[in-house]
Amino acid sequence: MSSGPNIKVALLEDDPIVGESLQERLEIEGMGCDWFRSGDEALDALEAGGYQLVLSDIRMPGMDGETFFAALRARVQPLPPSVFITGYGSIEQAVRLLRQGAADYLTKPLDIQELLQRIRELAAEAPVQSERKAADEVAPGMRPFFDRIPRLAPHPEVVVLIQGESGVGKEVLARHIHESLVPDEPFEAVNCGALPEHLAASELFGHEKGAFTGATQRHAGAFERAGAGVLFLDEIGDMPLDLQVQLLRVIQERVFQRVGGEQTLPFVGRLVCATHQDLQQRVREGRFREDLYYRLNVVQFCVPPLRKRPADVLWLAEQFLAENAARVGRVPPPAIDEATRNAMLAYSWPGNVRELKNAIDRACIFCDSDRLTPEMLGLPATAPERNLRSARDEAERERILEALDSHRWQMQRTAEALGISRKTLWEKMKRLGIQRGR
Repeated sequence: MSSGPNIKVALLEDDPIVGESLQERLEIEGMGCDWFRSGDEALDALEAGGYQLVLSDIRMPGMDGETFFAALRARVQPLPPSVFITGYGSIEQAVRLLRQGAADYLTKPLDIQELLQRIRELAAEAPVQSERKAADEVAPGMRPFFDRIPRLAPHPEVVVLIQGESGVGKEVLARHIHESLVPDEPFEAVNCGALPEHLAASELFGHEKGAFTGATQRHAGAFERAGAGVLFLDEIGDMPLDLQVQLLRVIQERVFQRVGGEQTLPFVGRLVCATHQDLQQRVREGRFREDLYYRLNVVQFCVPPLRKRPADVLWLAEQFLAENAARVGRVPPPAIDEATRNAMLAYSWPGNVRELKNAIDRACIFCDSDRLTPEMLGLPATAPERNLRSARDEAERERILEALDSHRWQMQRTAEALGISRKTLWEKMKRLGIQRGR
């Protein structure tokens, strides 16, 4: 069975018998495979690009799998999915690799059919070199959302609705939409919950001179200032009902008028809205217009809370540490030891990404050593250790849920996006307890 000509694997294996047999089998399956005997040799090739997947043994002389993966993350962008081959004696190291962003592990002796299936699944999701936002710049749990952004390019009239708890990164996603689609145009952000009621219409649509007391000159509102860029309306669920009527007209007709004006102005930008509210509930309560809700709910991004994105916790913590170190000139930044990693993964982070960033910044201020402790982050000193299978199942469950949400629970499209069959998707959902509504 051929896998197609586009899958190219970088194989890192020091054992000549295992390496030769794996390379031969992958090539029989129609894949390209370059076999490297050392980590340095593999890194040089991977840095040049062109690989959809890395397959590496963990136990190797010189540079072991964990050291290799750290160097890979530092040198190669975007990072190809990485699968590690491990014996039962390397379970703890494999857990650390999963937490650091590795895609999967396989145990010895290898089940070759399982290996081939996993390679095909992961290669289908692999980022390409031409992506504007490289994978190393995006937290793992957010990548499915960023992968969908290029599809919006030919549809500037379509409204994007971003939903999620406070602090999950809704504005970050909105800014990436701007940077990916119209980076040279304005990005205008408005918090609808903070608009003064008597000035809300003026702030959004602008006003003419003399339109009301204090209007001493013409004022351009957010819709006008956004131009051909992105207007980001945060906390759209808190918008007053009278403004919702005006917003509906802008979405339907792509025109607006300044307060006190008669001239009709075109809106040529992209509209991105965000809320932590349950808009359907607010419609039932009469606090949000049903017709506006359906106009907004065309392209929806439901960003899960950080507690449901465990892979992002450590990734974001490393980013915040690096940013903090660069800001104060502290090189290298404090390290995160194993106990602290476990504590961070066990904590629920009710304040989401915002809480994590504040915890890291606060800890760095008072950290006089070369590593952070759970106490510095305000976390319990001990945390239950998850075993390797539960860590993998949790990551797989979240990836499937993200794909289902992205494709509105259409099974065939979701299976195709994940690179698996519809039957395999049903089996995985049954095993992982995935149902509509979770």
